[in-house]
Parts: sequence; C-alpha cells; structure tokens
Amino acid sequence: MHLAYPAVLSALLFCTGLYGVLARRNAILVLMSVELMLNAVNLNLVAFDVWLSKTAEETLHSGQALTLFTIAIAAAEIGIGLAIVLAVHRNRGTADIDKLRDTSERHDPDGPDSDALAAEQSGEAQKAEATA
Repeated sequence: MHLAYPAVLSALLFCTGLYGVLARRNAILVLMSVELMLNAVNLNLVAFDVWLSKTAEETLHSGQALTLFTIAIAAAEIGIGLAIVLAVHRNRGTADIDKLRDTSERHDPDGPDSDALAAEQSGEAQKAEATA
C-alpha cells in the first residue's frame, strides 16, 4: 500500500477534527474533535513508521511506541476533560462554551460601570447596618 492513502485519510480526519474544535459550541463535542485530531496523528505515526521500516533495515518501530504513549495521554486527557465538563455543568447548568466564557468575564474596576457598582455595594452595606 502506498504512503499516500493513510496520509490523505489522516489529513481528512485532522481537518474534520479541526473544524469540530473551531465550529462546535458544546464542550463534549470539542473534546471528541480533539480526540479525532489525535487519532489522525496516530495514524500518521504508524503509517510513516511502517514506511520507514521498509526502507531502513532497522526495526525499532519508534512510531508505534510513540503512538502508544499518545493513546495513553489522550485517555488521561479525555478523562480529566470530561470530569471538568461535568463539574462545570453541575455548577452552571450548561456545557456551552460561549455561555461559560461570558460568565467568566469580570467587569473592569476602573471601567464605566465601577461607579454604579460602588453605589450598589454601599447601598447594600447601609441596608445591612440598618437591619443589624
């Protein structure tokens, strides 16, 4: 088999994963797209290892060994990533990346809303002192 076939398949898988990372809003689908990209890299590693082992007389199979390490790292990454996504979903009620980004942004204390925020906080402090 020619080297071009797995290389083209790997490029298609990688482009599909890249599109998924850039276009999707759900965090779980983004993690799945990252996994697709890692699998494309693994396919390339194995294909080039087989191709180089045919041309060279050495049979170290370092591409296949590196693929095993990549699979182990990908499994750990997806486990930690899913745990973080589930914890965020429990706390915020959504796994939408855009909504999570909007809730994490804070207002600048020197911005135009700082006077209104300070007045609101002082009003709350006065109400707390009056009820105490």
